[in-house]
Amino acid sequence: METQSARYTSILILNSFEHTHTLDQKPLNKLEKQDRQQAQEYVQGILRRKSYLDFLISKYSSVDIDEMKPEFKNILRLGIYDLIFMDGTPEYAAINEAVEISKKTMSGKTGDLTNAILRKIQRDLDNLPKPDFEDRTKLIATTFSHPEWMVERWVKRFGEREAFQLMQANNRRPEYYLRVNGLKTNSDNFTLRMEKTGVEFEESDWLPGYFKVKSINTARSKGWFEKGLCQVQDIAGGFAPAILDPQPGESVYDLCAAPGTKTIILAEMMKNEGSILAVDISSERISSIANNVTSYGADNVKIRRADANEERFKLADAVLLDAPCTGTGVLSKRADLRWRRTSEDLKEFAEKQAELLDSAANMVKKGGRLVYSTCSLEPEENMEQIEKFLQTYDNFELVDLENYLPEEVLSEDRKHYQTFPHIHNCDGHFGVLLHRKI
Repeated sequence: METQSARYTSILILNSFEHTHTLDQKPLNKLEKQDRQQAQEYVQGILRRKSYLDFLISKYSSVDIDEMKPEFKNILRLGIYDLIFMDGTPEYAAINEAVEISKKTMSGKTGDLTNAILRKIQRDLDNLPKPDFEDRTKLIATTFSHPEWMVERWVKRFGEREAFQLMQANNRRPEYYLRVNGLKTNSDNFTLRMEKTGVEFEESDWLPGYFKVKSINTARSKGWFEKGLCQVQDIAGGFAPAILDPQPGESVYDLCAAPGTKTIILAEMMKNEGSILAVDISSERISSIANNVTSYGADNVKIRRADANEERFKLADAVLLDAPCTGTGVLSKRADLRWRRTSEDLKEFAEKQAELLDSAANMVKKGGRLVYSTCSLEPEENMEQIEKFLQTYDNFELVDLENYLPEEVLSEDRKHYQTFPHIHNCDGHFGVLLHRKI
């Protein structure tokens, strides 16, 4: 077995996640492109199905799952995921690879146990047991592999049926959108490019220049990102720049800007005229903005590492605050977040967002605009946050979004947008446009 196979690398990442609760992607850099994509599929896929995989381990193992080392659990999760969910993997390969990793990284005895458990599951593949817990929350959480606190919230808010649909959407392999960068090409030329290379795509009728694709592998292998022709950006992620509607010649701030995806959209909308200040607190993430701005030809962008709550800024025509959040709207693409977030985090994020919103409001000129957006589904981070803000800031008012976005993503009063993965077939995003009164 190659020590740096996709499977082995995915185990390294999952082991690190067990211990640090962060997803360290650095081991992927040692892989070839195809292996890197496969390893990412394993990592995200296993995290999407973790509770269910653990349920199967507990059913088929003579060793109590709570007594297993995390490293052993991850090898079993990998083998079971390979058997059940990776259509292209022959059953013998799924088992043999997991057994080999067990032997090399742990012991021959562990390899034998891995073999025994996976072969039992292989025999029952057409009739695997289903979770059967009496506790309804635990039953749902295990079936759909979401944490119990999240299940409780969503069942209470949406009802069981809709909560199931949302969790099922979170467990699907995500589709992606490519957004054409109008600073380097246009939609017609980009469409021809996709057709020539055999990329299957579907153009969105919600915003111009967005194409849904099954995979971004071709775009990556052809160097389209390095050339600045397109970027990966979910259609719902494009709504915040769309409602800010920056004009050529304006002064614009993009707060919490890394990695700069929205910054580039703003530059394109402004035809590189006027000024954009991209602000982020992280020195590590600032470099990603710089790289992207250079690649995509966003020439009117300046970058500043700063804490938006601490530093003073001149007043701007328009401010975009895409606030840090729990990320419950992007759990399909970021499966790790469901296991990293807690109900306590929700309160902490809401407090941070309120501080940032307060700071952002004080950067807006009279007659200027402020967009607040998140990739969360939770009311505390979204409309409740805005309602509290408006109680304090009577010099701001919500703007009707009817002229900017399709009706199906808007609230009844058309004063905010909210997408849901199970309803809109895209990431879950929220946003409002606030106008500072003159």
